[in-house]
Amino acid sequence: METVQSSGVRGRVKDAPSGHWTYRLLPRGMWPYAQLARWDRPIGWQLLLWPCWWSAAMAAAAGAQAGDAIASVLPSPWHIVLFLIGSIAMRGAGCTYNDIVDVDIDEKVDRTRSRPLPAGQVSRKQAWAFLVAQALVGLAVLLQFNTFAIVTGLCALVPVAIYPFMKRVTDWPQLFLGFAFSWGALMGWAAYFGRLDAAPVLLYLGAILWTIGYDTLYAHQDKEDDALVGVRSTARLFGDRTKEALVYLYGGALILFASAFTLAQVPLPAMAGLLAAAAHMFRQISVLDIDNPDQCLKLFRSNSTIGWLMFIGLMAGGAWAALRIYL
Repeated sequence: METVQSSGVRGRVKDAPSGHWTYRLLPRGMWPYAQLARWDRPIGWQLLLWPCWWSAAMAAAAGAQAGDAIASVLPSPWHIVLFLIGSIAMRGAGCTYNDIVDVDIDEKVDRTRSRPLPAGQVSRKQAWAFLVAQALVGLAVLLQFNTFAIVTGLCALVPVAIYPFMKRVTDWPQLFLGFAFSWGALMGWAAYFGRLDAAPVLLYLGAILWTIGYDTLYAHQDKEDDALVGVRSTARLFGDRTKEALVYLYGGALILFASAFTLAQVPLPAMAGLLAAAAHMFRQISVLDIDNPDQCLKLFRSNSTIGWLMFIGLMAGGAWAALRIYL
């Protein structure tokens, strides 16, 4: 399905992949809601999910010893599923809220004017109702955790609520996205232990730097339109020094991740996943062309690979420790 949506014409959003399952399987009346939730662009919920899964895996592997039951050093499958559902629901709710707030900006930017609200495919009232429905799903997920984790999760609403407005008042809206998108780094640990310690806080801070980095790549797609409509971003702030900035951002993230693993006493094999993630990060920097929007989008999406590498490394660390007695 190649038609790009516009006023009076229903189709896909410009930067969404053609032929996505949402357009093949959902009735046409559901397309605008799928677009509001970004179901046709799964990279967003994946990037929201990874800090949750990292934190859950780090908590389970923390202090793992030879002879531990293998199930005790791996993240709870129930928590893994809950974080998956919650990430999809809350990313959708956040994007819907962002579109409601940004409709006047989106209609002026080429990449975003085909979104459902500026294209007139849904009303604000319908968008708000859909937002509430997704938020209720997220709340149902959150209520499955312990009381401390529930309170911690509710606190995430503060950065989520203020993020859409930051592009109007600061050159660092990506920092506020990091505050919101990295919250899962606290949630996995809180759900496992019922408290927070220094290790998940360091993981959270590292995820914030990582988020600023990957969203800077994303923002380079829109920098010319953003300049015209007065939207601010780290892409515009860093400009030709983006590669240098990414070295500091990704480098800082890696240091904080390694420090979190060390404080949590995660078995050493977890560091192998972190080293692989580091190689992927610095490959992004080496090949980056900030004036190639298609490449910027591709590199942005590739950050899910970093998520997999770190998650697998953390699980491998816990499993290695538990099975070491047999080696």
